[in-house]
Amino acid sequence: MSAVRESFESVAVSTRMRLARNFADYPFPGRLLKDAHAEEQAQEIVRLIAEALAQLDQFTLYEMNGLSAEKTALLLERNLISRDLVRNRRISAALISSDEIISVMLNEEDHVREQYFMHGFDLSRAYERITGLDDAISESIPFAFDEQLGYLTACPTNLGTGLRASVMLFLPALSRRGVMTRTVVPELLRLGLTARGAYGEGSGAEGDLFQISNEVTLGVSEEEILTIVGKAVDSVVQMELLERARMKAEGGLALRDKLCRAYGVLTNCRLLEEHEFLRRLADVRLGIALGYFSGEEDEEGDDGWMTELDDLAVAMRPANINRLNGALLDAQAQNAYRAEYVRTAIGAMRLNIE
Repeated sequence: MSAVRESFESVAVSTRMRLARNFADYPFPGRLLKDAHAEEQAQEIVRLIAEALAQLDQFTLYEMNGLSAEKTALLLERNLISRDLVRNRRISAALISSDEIISVMLNEEDHVREQYFMHGFDLSRAYERITGLDDAISESIPFAFDEQLGYLTACPTNLGTGLRASVMLFLPALSRRGVMTRTVVPELLRLGLTARGAYGEGSGAEGDLFQISNEVTLGVSEEEILTIVGKAVDSVVQMELLERARMKAEGGLALRDKLCRAYGVLTNCRLLEEHEFLRRLADVRLGIALGYFSGEEDEEGDDGWMTELDDLAVAMRPANINRLNGALLDAQAQNAYRAEYVRTAIGAMRLNIE
C-alpha cells in the first residue's frame, strides 16, 4: 500500500489575490446608488477601466443589470463575481479575462475589486500579477488615498493596503479530527488571519476546503501580509500532513472501507445530488492523499489529480451543468447528468485501489 502523500501540493489547492480600490473623483458605490446620475457615472468608471485593461489582455464585460439569472449563477459558482456585485446590479459590472484567472468587479462595495486566481500555492507570483493590473488601472484614474490611512475603502477592514491574500487548502484530517476548530482557527485569529469555507464569508467548509487569508490590511505592508499568510499556510500544511498520517494509522480498515465506498459510488451511481457529490469527492481526494488509490501520475510524483478534482467540483455545480448540457435541466435531470459526467471523469483518472 502506498504511503501518505507528503507533498505541499496535495494540500494547497489554489491561491487568490484581491485588491480593493476606490477613485478619488467619484462617490463610493454606496453613495453613488443614491445619486440621480448614478448610471452615468458608473458607466464612465466602467469605460475607463475597460480601456485600461484592454492594454493588458482580452476581457469580457458583464453588466449586471442586463445579465440573465443563469449567467449570473454561472459566474457566482465559478467565484468570478460576488453576491454584493449582484445586489448592486443597477450600477455594477465585471471584467473577466479570457482564461478566467483575472476578475475585476466594478461598483461592488468599492469601485474596484481586482482578483487574480491560480492553481496551487504561489503568493509571490499572484501578488506580482495583481500589482501589474493595479498599476494599469491607477494610470487611468487616480485612487482615493490618504497618507495615514492608505487606500480608502468603503469598509474599514480594507483600509491601508486593501490587499487580501487567500490560499485554498484541502484539510480533511484537521477538519474531521476536530483539530481545525480546536487549535488551528483560534491560532489563525491570534495572528490576524481567518479560515473561511470555499465560497468565502458565511459559507461552510464544503469538501473539507478552507480559505486561509489575512483579516488586517491597515498598519501592515503588503510584504508583511504575504509573509504572515505564507508562514501560516506552511504551518497548517505541515499539521495536515502529520494529522493525515495519524488518521491513516488509527483509522485502519474502517477508514479504508469508507473511502473506497466513496470511489465506488462515484464510479457507479446513476443519480448524484450535489452535496453528496462534494462529500464523496472529498473522500476520494483523501483516499488518494492517504495512498489508498494510485494512478499513473504517482510514478512521477505529480499531484495533478488535485487540479483535476478541483475543476470537477466547479463543473458539477448546477449552473455549470446547464452550461455543459447546453440547456436548462430540472433537479432530477441534473443529478443524472452529474452522475454520468462524474463516472466518466473519475474513470478517466484510472485510479488503482491499493
